[in-house]
Amino acid sequence: MLFSRSVWPWRRRYGKQAIASWLFILITLIVALRFLALPNLQRLHLQIGVSLFDDGFYGFYPTRKYVSFEYESPAVELATWSPRCSNDYTFMAPHGNAVENPGAMILDSLGNLVWMMKPRSDKIQDFRVQEYLGEQYLTYWHGKADGGHGRGAWSMLDSTYTHRFEVKAVGDHDGDMHDFQITKNGTAMVIVYDVQPTDLSALGGPEYGYFSECLFQEIDIATGDLIFEWRMSEHVPLNASYEQLQGRGLSFSDPYDVFHMNSIDKDSAGNYLISARHTHSITSIDGKTGEVLWTLGGKLNDFADASEGQATNFCWQHDARWRGEHTLTLFDNTAETFMDGPTESRGMTVELDTDNLIATLRSEYYHPEGIRATSQGNMQVLADSGNVLVAWGHCAAFTEFSSDGEMLCDTHFAPSNWFQLGQAVSYRIAKGSWAGQPDTSPQGVMAGGSVYVNWNGATEVAYWRLELWDGVDMKEMKFRPQNLIEKDGFETEIELPTNLPHVYFRVAALNNKRELLGATDTLGRQSNGGSSPAVSLSSGVVLSILMIACCALLGVYWIWKRCTYRKSRMASGYKPVPLGVSEINFEHNEEAQSFLRTPLAPGKTPTLRSPS
Repeated sequence: MLFSRSVWPWRRRYGKQAIASWLFILITLIVALRFLALPNLQRLHLQIGVSLFDDGFYGFYPTRKYVSFEYESPAVELATWSPRCSNDYTFMAPHGNAVENPGAMILDSLGNLVWMMKPRSDKIQDFRVQEYLGEQYLTYWHGKADGGHGRGAWSMLDSTYTHRFEVKAVGDHDGDMHDFQITKNGTAMVIVYDVQPTDLSALGGPEYGYFSECLFQEIDIATGDLIFEWRMSEHVPLNASYEQLQGRGLSFSDPYDVFHMNSIDKDSAGNYLISARHTHSITSIDGKTGEVLWTLGGKLNDFADASEGQATNFCWQHDARWRGEHTLTLFDNTAETFMDGPTESRGMTVELDTDNLIATLRSEYYHPEGIRATSQGNMQVLADSGNVLVAWGHCAAFTEFSSDGEMLCDTHFAPSNWFQLGQAVSYRIAKGSWAGQPDTSPQGVMAGGSVYVNWNGATEVAYWRLELWDGVDMKEMKFRPQNLIEKDGFETEIELPTNLPHVYFRVAALNNKRELLGATDTLGRQSNGGSSPAVSLSSGVVLSILMIACCALLGVYWIWKRCTYRKSRMASGYKPVPLGVSEINFEHNEEAQSFLRTPLAPGKTPTLRSPS
């Protein structure tokens, strides 16, 4: 009946054309599936049999809620873990469309929150710990993102998380987000992007065009004085770039990003080392004259490759650093965009013979899932163990390897099946030692029969001690120890005794030697608030589950409705109208109306005359 001529009258007239049209549509769908859908699905690296976390069941950025802390932290997944991994802290600054409160944070070796910066309106990037004149500081860039770079400045926090130094680019410049490197001499090396007019006609662009000049500055942190400045366009031609012009450079607001400098370092001789993503090159610069000493990789490569091209074929790379006098480390992205060919990102160690200009690949570190980070990322050799940390930038994971390449620990802070979407990322992730002693007090909140307590940023807390008021003086309250509880992650739950002799109590923080570090404000048994901490499902996942459940219920309802309708039809004695009757105009046909009002006699077949 579905394909009857009365229902599909065009079938009689366009039979062959209709069949041909449907075949063409089917072929088009197959071609689109083969050449559009499947390649993009392959780029996502979707895997079967992964955990609910990596499938995205908990959302694109799973978080953990707390009772005594108002913000949520990432609920990371330790996909692989080994006791051989470093016990140092992890420093990161997650951001992205799925990250509700982006900003700087510190995690312990098991992924528990240690400290989180209060969310702020500007962007935070390149968060890590560095040493300045013998003292450790937390350093980060803050400002406004501007395309693939930024406009802002750099801040330095001391061990109490107090702002101590603000470093700005010298001159009429804003500081770029890509790098802030403190030297042993108390100076900082920073990167600046500066839009300049130039002739782009030789590259297929406008004669009066604009490009993003890349320069770096070395600045005295204490005084803010400029020590050294170097501009890339004065030493590297524009045609050394692999970045396509693609119509950019027509205006000041849309310049051609020809170089894209993203890291800077300095060797023991005082010469600078820069990485430029869009020229696929790492360049050594004389620390006095500014002349280029040599270039590794890209169109201007000076080195013979003793590793069959594997030491110099990196591209779109990040984070080039000296490791000793003759060894470089870097993060090789291998791709610029999602649509690039199937490649795998890697961490690299390259040995350089600068006298004879020979480069040799010594080690490389791949993720077992074949991660391809189209942007961001870094590689770090850990000082305490010699292990290698690779952070995958655009892909929300960081992995620790042994020096010989064995994967020891793999941590995800977003689902691996959706890494390529870049919903949660961290430009760099670093590990290091840190002793935080905040100038705040521990926070405690009652919930049910327990008190939940945390001290944001305090790294020396090993125990929590419940202390009860002695019940003597309300003005100068004294407390006596009750229970000693070992610290359990960022927030610890302490069950209160059911027979408290007095209403008031507090919770004290103790170090490993059980020495007092600080205590909460006075708390009362009658106070209440909060809820149990949990890993939160994303609102999108919850909504999807509810909608699927509603669809299932609607399906059951309509099946029941259909069955009930058929039973009522059969019980009433009505019979289906023959096919030909469907062409009768029932509204204006008295015989048809009479037919519909008259029940059928048993065994009798109705007849209707079609109108002439």
